[in-house]
Amino acid sequence: MSLGVDLVTHKICSLNCIYCECGATTDLTIKRKEYVPVNDVKKELENYFINNPDPDYITFSGSGEPCLNSGIGGVIDFIKEKKPGVSIAVLTNGTLLNQEKVRKELLKADLVMPSLDAAEEMSFKKINRPFHEINLKDYIQGIADFKKEYQGRLALEILIIPKINDNMKNLLLLKKAIESIKPDQVQLNTLDRPGAVSDIKACSMEEMEKIKNILGPENIEIIASAPERKNVKSYRKDIESAIYETIYRRPCTCEDLSKILGIHITEINKYLAALEDDDKIESVREKRGIFYQRKNL
Repeated sequence: MSLGVDLVTHKICSLNCIYCECGATTDLTIKRKEYVPVNDVKKELENYFINNPDPDYITFSGSGEPCLNSGIGGVIDFIKEKKPGVSIAVLTNGTLLNQEKVRKELLKADLVMPSLDAAEEMSFKKINRPFHEINLKDYIQGIADFKKEYQGRLALEILIIPKINDNMKNLLLLKKAIESIKPDQVQLNTLDRPGAVSDIKACSMEEMEKIKNILGPENIEIIASAPERKNVKSYRKDIESAIYETIYRRPCTCEDLSKILGIHITEINKYLAALEDDDKIESVREKRGIFYQRKNL
């Protein structure tokens, strides 16, 4: 059971990944500041702690790169002071870990999950479309440096898109990067739902198994697909029903659903994937974005 904390507004990030389910990055930057005021976040957390049971995790993720918020270290310290028994996870793209200050701010987290989809320059630019000042070598070195300093658990996320970053040159360089980083776990993933651009598709399970064998470490796993999410105890049928009933009335984008239902966009995405897997809805790409509509069986 995880409580999500979003420290940036939609969609501020240092990367503009072609697969992002939150859509295209509207503010591509590496500038750190309080995009969401830290005092407001602390007040919301204080209110949550008073009125709710403790979650297993408090997770920093959301609709952009959480480490861009210059106050993330202060929020982590606040949670550790108020709820020392609750674990903290940070889902980050890892591009800012080459900064000593950022690494220091994350040291008290229990789980840090940086992503690294490419270790070869052309694949990196095609799949992640980084802010122009980001250097791939420094990016990888930053994750490796953090792992050396960090006492918690580090899980490296890799997402594969066929014909983009599944070429042998990139996979062998990724293998080398994994060996230098020495993560506690490697999570291998592929496209679950439509991304920020059209004409990209998911890897088959057979392809994922081959890539897993190339990358090689024993601690690598292919992560759970949409059907398995329903078995997680935090999966709520009332939210799934509310999303489906809204789409049943009229096609909606993910952003539309978030505004109508007052549920964060990343949470909406989890249920859309499950509904698509059940063949209840389908996605259609229109000028305004990706719309979800009832599927006529």
